[in-house]
Amino acid sequence: MPDGLARELGRKSATTSARNTVVTVLLLAIVGAILLGIIELDPLLVAAVVLLVVVIAAVTSAVEIVEAYERRALTVLGDYRRLLDPGVHLVPPFVTRTHRFDLRTQTFDVPRQEAITRDNSPVTADAVVYIRVMDAKRAFLEVEDYQRAVSNLAQTTLRAAIGDMELDATLSDRSRINEKIRKELEGPTDEWGIRVEAVEVREVNPSTAVQSAMEQQTAAERRRRAMILEAQGERRSAIERARGDKQANILESQGEKQSQILEAQGEAISTVLRAKSAESMGERAVVERGMDALADIGTSPSTTYVLPQELTSLLGRHGRQLTGSDAAGGEASLESLAFDAETRELLGIEQIEELAAGDGDATAADGAESDQ
Repeated sequence: MPDGLARELGRKSATTSARNTVVTVLLLAIVGAILLGIIELDPLLVAAVVLLVVVIAAVTSAVEIVEAYERRALTVLGDYRRLLDPGVHLVPPFVTRTHRFDLRTQTFDVPRQEAITRDNSPVTADAVVYIRVMDAKRAFLEVEDYQRAVSNLAQTTLRAAIGDMELDATLSDRSRINEKIRKELEGPTDEWGIRVEAVEVREVNPSTAVQSAMEQQTAAERRRRAMILEAQGERRSAIERARGDKQANILESQGEKQSQILEAQGEAISTVLRAKSAESMGERAVVERGMDALADIGTSPSTTYVLPQELTSLLGRHGRQLTGSDAAGGEASLESLAFDAETRELLGIEQIEELAAGDGDATAADGAESDQ
């Protein structure tokens, strides 16, 4: 029996028992007073007492108090008369009955149901139904017990809804089951003056064997995901290592290139300096180097000498540079010789001079930047 129906029967019994209690207490008080001699037994007195009891019973039976959240259907001698609104109402005593309808939202549990899904998997499910009485007259006249009727209808609809779905859908898409049951209940309950506000499926449990298989499937799926994640991690690690090796090789190549550039710049500057020195020395440098060689020959213990040129010519060239020398005769003094235009172009003397003056660093730097 639904909880709402039990509460309704309890309220009716409480109202009836309250009236019976008042009459019973009054009769017991009168009987006790007679037995104790407080009241003498007199036919008129007995008639008066009986009349008083009847009046009290009539008054209690004729007054109906309706709460603000309810409506009551009034019947007189079994004939429906009207609905009693909230407030105090006077009704014919002894021949009337009232049937209470609570207009608030009522909830009751749908007992656990066993069903078979579309893919032949047994499951058990239960639900909660929320209803409200919208028309108390129709709820009184069209259905014997609207709460029990809605409960039975919800049970059959729940089994039918689960039977039209596969197991995975019943476990993951409960909102679909709720909506389907609610729509199935709307038609019949509207004729009863009842509105189904919501249906909530609380649990859908497959059989023990199916649950074990699902747990194994879940474990296998988790292992598969773990293996995928591990493989992806190894792949990313390999990619990062390859990128690091590539960057290291690039940096190493750039370092070697920069080293070669700096080495070439150093050789170029050395060549420039040697060329400038050779250009400034000219013939004078040749003579001085020859005299140095003669000085070394003089200190040598050897008796045989090989001279790079004729000795008299060498001495003549050197003698012209001495003060008061007869060889000075009017000839031009010994000066450094300059390279001719062809030799300067061949050796790149102009470029060497620019490098020696400091422009070479900027040129080399520009060249390095263009190589990069």
